[in-house]
Amino acid sequence: MSTTDPTATTADPVLEVADLNVQFPTDDGLVQAVRGVNYTLRRGEVLGIVGESGSGKSVTSLAVMGLLPGTARISGSVRFQGRELLESDDKELSKVRGRGISMVFQDPMTSLNPVYTIGDQIAEAIMAHHDIRKDAARKQAVELLDLVRIPHPEQRANAYPHELSGGMRQRVVIAIAMANRPDVIIADEPTTALDVTVQAQILEALRTAQQETGAAMILITHDLGVIAGQADRVLVMYAGKVVEAGTADEVFYTPRMPYTLGLLGSLPRLDVKTDRLTPIAGSPPSVVNMPPGCPFSPRCPLAQDICETEEPALEPGPNPDHLGACHFSYRVEGHEPGDLFSEQADDATPLPAGTNEGEARR
Repeated sequence: MSTTDPTATTADPVLEVADLNVQFPTDDGLVQAVRGVNYTLRRGEVLGIVGESGSGKSVTSLAVMGLLPGTARISGSVRFQGRELLESDDKELSKVRGRGISMVFQDPMTSLNPVYTIGDQIAEAIMAHHDIRKDAARKQAVELLDLVRIPHPEQRANAYPHELSGGMRQRVVIAIAMANRPDVIIADEPTTALDVTVQAQILEALRTAQQETGAAMILITHDLGVIAGQADRVLVMYAGKVVEAGTADEVFYTPRMPYTLGLLGSLPRLDVKTDRLTPIAGSPPSVVNMPPGCPFSPRCPLAQDICETEEPALEPGPNPDHLGACHFSYRVEGHEPGDLFSEQADDATPLPAGTNEGEARR
């Protein structure tokens, strides 16, 4: 299994994930939710993790936080500021959660207690990690609500979660996440089910949280449009594995994996003129007792016999920092999504006669 780190840098990392694997035993077989994920995160950096539902992106971050159920089988390494978290017990992890690493979950209603006011919940997060009086913590709570641009923060601090809109509740959760000035903020699908205008407000609140704390951020989403202009680097995940990694510009403009190109084709873009969107046909595979070969091959217009028997490793292309997991990644370069995924493509991308595996893997 490849242990190539797609986000390695020369600066001291705040979070290092190495060969992370997560499995869940079930009656139907072993669910391979995360398979050999590697990344390095520096302070102040934004890492986008993208993929369809079931790709393993959220499980990866729950493993980092130590929030997976006891039945999960976790291997590999998660190091926060040089400290191995996978070897820490829940008491030790509780000191890291909220203060060292905080998380913004997808649904704010499941993160907020309906019987406590917003102000009390933010104050509680502060008091959990600091020796501070409740009135002082409450004052900080109001300041945090103002920072995430909730109008009339003094009044909203006395409100209950159900009295706020979905967008405001999400901003409250962001305020809680930044309350203790963490080193890493993980935002898991923070804009799901919100309209476009509110999405922009939430992303702005996340930028404010990062600027105020100086934290590194992991932004998890199924929508490449959410991380456009937000992320410094991007990991694309499929079937529990990273299938492409690089800077945001590399992933957006010179993808090396057909799956990434397909995700781009399903995204409306203002910088590229297209007649219509070109979504990927089919559905992601089951990660229970996965067969050999490339998991994307049933949906891939470039698939050949080798794709059904050998899963490609995550390897560099012309740019050594831009990695792709595809036997024929060189054939993706220079193509638009419609070239491969539109109905008009009509299987027009077979390998040229005489092409062998060695040429295909260059």
